[in-house]
Amino acid sequence: MPRNMSFALTTGQMKEGSKTVTRRLGWWFLDPGEIVNAVEKAMGLRKGETIKKIGQIRIIQCRPEPLINITQQECVLEGFPNMAPEQFIEMFCQTHKGCSPRTAVNRIEFEHL
Repeated sequence: MPRNMSFALTTGQMKEGSKTVTRRLGWWFLDPGEIVNAVEKAMGLRKGETIKKIGQIRIIQCRPEPLINITQQECVLEGFPNMAPEQFIEMFCQTHKGCSPRTAVNRIEFEHL
């Protein structure tokens, strides 16, 4: 059974299919070809809430890289075509505890199934 990966901050981009890359502080165990359930929210569900599946994705590539290496093209692949790399870094660090621009993140490329 595929694991659930939350896209709470980018649910819209996932539903429209504009997001094909995600950066995570974890998920180092993923392998190319692995199928994952993209969900709206996986943790912190309130009593009575259920996981809402967006769809399935297939992992193409995973690699560690410093967050500061993000480019404008990568912002587009992340689903933020109008965001500058500096803005993306700031947003990512604000939403991920203990993160800095030099933090090594897991760049995960995937395709929608």
